[in-house]
Amino acid sequence: MHSLSRRLLLSIALPLALFSGVMIWVLDSGFRALSERSLEEQLDRQMVALIAAAEPQPDGSYAPAPQSLDTRLATPHSGLYAQIRSLHHEWRSPSMAGLTGGFGPLLKLGARSVSFASFGSRYRVAIESRAIQFADDPQEPQGFTFSVAVSLTPFEEQLSRFRQELIGWFVGLTVLLLAVLAALLRWVLAPVRRMEREIHEVEEGRSDTIGSGYPRELSGVAMNLNTLLAGERKRVARYRDTLGNLAHSLKTPLAVMRAVLPGSERSGTISTEIDRMTGIIEHQMNRAAASGGALIGQAPVDLATVGAELRAALLRVYGHKDLSLELDVAPASLFVGDRGDVTEMIGNLLDNACKWCRGRVRLTTRNDELAPVRQKLVVSVEDDGPGIAAEDRPRVLQRGVRADENVPGHGLGLAMVRDTVDLYGGRLEVDESPLGGARFSLHLPGR
Repeated sequence: MHSLSRRLLLSIALPLALFSGVMIWVLDSGFRALSERSLEEQLDRQMVALIAAAEPQPDGSYAPAPQSLDTRLATPHSGLYAQIRSLHHEWRSPSMAGLTGGFGPLLKLGARSVSFASFGSRYRVAIESRAIQFADDPQEPQGFTFSVAVSLTPFEEQLSRFRQELIGWFVGLTVLLLAVLAALLRWVLAPVRRMEREIHEVEEGRSDTIGSGYPRELSGVAMNLNTLLAGERKRVARYRDTLGNLAHSLKTPLAVMRAVLPGSERSGTISTEIDRMTGIIEHQMNRAAASGGALIGQAPVDLATVGAELRAALLRVYGHKDLSLELDVAPASLFVGDRGDVTEMIGNLLDNACKWCRGRVRLTTRNDELAPVRQKLVVSVEDDGPGIAAEDRPRVLQRGVRADENVPGHGLGLAMVRDTVDLYGGRLEVDESPLGGARFSLHLPGR
């Protein structure tokens, strides 16, 4: 129901099915009424023919001459049956041979009736009866009842065939109309699907803008989206330039303050606080710069290259440790966003792992096809260090908090990673690694 095409098809299919059902009922009723009138006319014709062919017999009864009989009345089980009877006499057509069943009671003079009955267990018939008195027949003052019966089997079969054909035609037409409508909707909504596809390509970094050539109703939307994309990229670039200038302006006064402080215990405390201020300023600037806008229209970043660069740098920094830094990067692991952001996030996690490990660190990447679009890429950093207690895991992601105050640092690295992940719409998880230490898992936009 979240598809516009399905909604349109369903909204048209229901009234169309209702209309088809009503038309089937109307046509079926009309055909049935026409068949009933045809049956009555056939009964009337046979009744007139029977009355015209009836001749008085020596015993006072009436019966048609054999040569005047309809051939069906002379053929057993032919589907046409007749009877002439009075209080004292009765004649039945030869077609009634071997059949049981009656034509109904005697009628009063001038009466006429139409009824339905069964001859045996298989033959359903329609019966018309009339009561007639001949003027030159004083022996039967109550007259004779003439009855004609016609088998209903041909009419029922004809009605059944008509219904089957009627339903088949309407079902076929309904399916054909819906198929044509689906094709028309696919053609009409093709520009919408194209726009959806191009927006997805922009999100994944395969394209920078939405294409042109859209219909008049969508051309304005495409143009406004392109304007929004261009403005977003300019805004991110302007933020980065402005914050870079701010960082450059603040670092110089802080360096001067640190240089002019006398070498006393008190000055050492002030120097520590200056370092803390420097770290906080860098954290806030990096947080504002990684605004998440870099996700739109950016070329994807190959994590294999980023991992190799970080591995080489960290092995030099931690050359004093017997360190093994393993890379298990899945082929074509691509991050959709800014290269500097993903380098900073993975670099902070690897640096933290190298700092705490006993001698082994592992970087792993994989793609989760079932995850949302902004969390398809999973990057895990593990170590064989002491790990992080379950109750401390939420706390170490807070700004300025360190698991061990004896280890150098400002407690900003993990907080910066968490903030950047949040701005990209991703997720950061902390749990225990199979290596024995901590494992940090980043769920980021990727493909």
